[in-house]
Amino acid sequence: MSNERIKAWSYSRLVDFEQCKLRAKLKYIDRIPEPARPLPPGKTEHANDRGTRIHDAGERFVRGGVELIPELKAFEAEFHDLRNKYEHGMVSLEGEWAVNKDWEPVAWGDRDAWARIKLDAFVRLSKTHAVVIDYKTGKKFGNEIKHAEQTQLYQLAAFLRYPELETIDVELWYTDQDDLTHMKYTRSQGMRFFQNFNQRGIAMTSAEEFPPSPNVFACKWCPYGPRGTGDCDKGV
Repeated sequence: MSNERIKAWSYSRLVDFEQCKLRAKLKYIDRIPEPARPLPPGKTEHANDRGTRIHDAGERFVRGGVELIPELKAFEAEFHDLRNKYEHGMVSLEGEWAVNKDWEPVAWGDRDAWARIKLDAFVRLSKTHAVVIDYKTGKKFGNEIKHAEQTQLYQLAAFLRYPELETIDVELWYTDQDDLTHMKYTRSQGMRFFQNFNQRGIAMTSAEEFPPSPNVFACKWCPYGPRGTGDCDKGV
């Protein structure tokens, strides 16, 4: 039994924990650095590094003063519209939202921060209507369930943060595929996800045991298995 617990969760941490509790412990409690990854054949940067670069470029364009990079040209009209709304004070970028265990807003770095949600763009169209936008690099196929859950958490956090909101649109901009996925939630629809995320967050932050869950899917990309640091000898 571990003497420590994972104190706070985010969606990505939740995915790690639910795939393999030992991996979550090694990453978020023991804080074991991940080994350097070799570049895939024919690639000049890792997918995560590329995603961060493109996200940063999108944010800089919306703030103004730079051109849109080629990787975002498929969404040129949408980014220009977002920049225009930003100039009119309707958009907040890279929002770092944190809540305590009662889901009350706290500062990102607050010691009581229990859950953290980071949004690419939050657009306030009116007092009662908002749009949450998440830029997605890489593939959509195979990630539909994970991305849908992310949107559910984003809209839930927005409804809780702004009690006057009645409707929220969530948009996923798949920049590599010229694909915009859109979902709309009313407050009553959105709040139905509260119990699910609250229970999952409690399970993660109250866990005292972190058994491994070896399987081909979870172990394939795990940095701590036999092909990585070796801190887990149960990997397959």
